[in-house]
Amino acid sequence: MKTARQRKIIELIEEKDIETQEELALLLKKSGFVTTQATISRDIRELKLTKVTADNGKKKYIIIKHGGAQVSDKYIRVLCDGFVSVDIAQNIIVVKTVSGMAMAVGAAIDSLHIDSIIGCIAGDDTVMCAVRTAADAKRAAGKIRKFASANKK
Repeated sequence: MKTARQRKIIELIEEKDIETQEELALLLKKSGFVTTQATISRDIRELKLTKVTADNGKKKYIIIKHGGAQVSDKYIRVLCDGFVSVDIAQNIIVVKTVSGMAMAVGAAIDSLHIDSIIGCIAGDDTVMCAVRTAADAKRAAGKIRKFASANKK
């Protein structure tokens, strides 16, 4: 059931611009999958879905498939579009993003594979990156800043 539901979620987000978990739950129900918000939230995490701004200015869920330079370009574009600022608190990097873009920016940072970053946690407009040391945090924040600003037009 879980695998079929997650396949349907992928199918739905590839077909439609889905902005909220409630909207996704309704579409799943119409497709025969009655589920709770908590289950949908878990599915979103497991599928590594993220929200980006669609052409119409609204947010939508997407899945970014791994593999190839095209994915890297997409992640860099997401980082550039969502990035607001970066700050350091000892061995923690705090990245401020456009509202609703933190998960996407966190995924973009993860895709950079910066060795010293152990992991990222994203909220709505903030990403916290745990880093091994304060010196590593300074270098990693510089790399994030460089990627975010070097690719802006």
